[in-house]
Amino acid sequence: MAAVTAGLLVWAAGGPPAAHGHPRTIQAVSGEPEQTTPVVSTGATLLAALRATTGRYASPGGARTGWIPAKWYGAQSVLPVIGSSPGWVHVRLAQRPNGSTAWIPDSKVELRSTSYRIVVDLATTHLTLYFDDKQLFSTPAGVGTVSDPTPEGQYFVAFFEAPPTPAYGAFVIVTSAHSEAISDWEGTGDAIIGIHGPLGGEYLIGKNGANISHGCIRLPEADLLRLRLVPPGTPIDITG
Repeated sequence: MAAVTAGLLVWAAGGPPAAHGHPRTIQAVSGEPEQTTPVVSTGATLLAALRATTGRYASPGGARTGWIPAKWYGAQSVLPVIGSSPGWVHVRLAQRPNGSTAWIPDSKVELRSTSYRIVVDLATTHLTLYFDDKQLFSTPAGVGTVSDPTPEGQYFVAFFEAPPTPAYGAFVIVTSAHSEAISDWEGTGDAIIGIHGPLGGEYLIGKNGANISHGCIRLPEADLLRLRLVPPGTPIDITG
């Protein structure tokens, strides 16, 4: 699990140069109202960066069902947009349960985009990074065991975190995925899935990947560093 606690530092000004996203030109669909779905280039994902803590809604204009924090563990909430309606965006959430989504007013967010996408294939025990739907690299990965599996589903990069020890590598990518087998990892109050270094030796991952973790995704250090430019909000698809 990622060692997420309130006391751990989050990447700030001195962290990865693209840690807060890749802004792009986003335009409204021609001939339609200004609040109609923004569009981005093929292969890109629209992101909603919250300006403040925002109400969450089950449907556009419906009753508020809760709140989405402006910051999660000290990092700005940057959420993938999966749908829209005039004045509203439908986003994925970082909090439990896995797969949570909500509608939020688009006036409460700054729209960005990312062309990166991460795919973790549990069957082949490999992680692959794409940019504009083109593969940049693929690497063997250490994933969850049968008893503590890495959860399948559609998630995203939540933020970068400083590693609790050098064994985790240069940084930990905290994701929106949560273990379905573990509810409380080492007293953190959650069990968040992270992407980090080999934690025990790259030989454990091997050349073909392996089922060796409590749910997190372990990478060789050199390949972890290649994810440094991936911004928060980047989609992560974990497949079986």
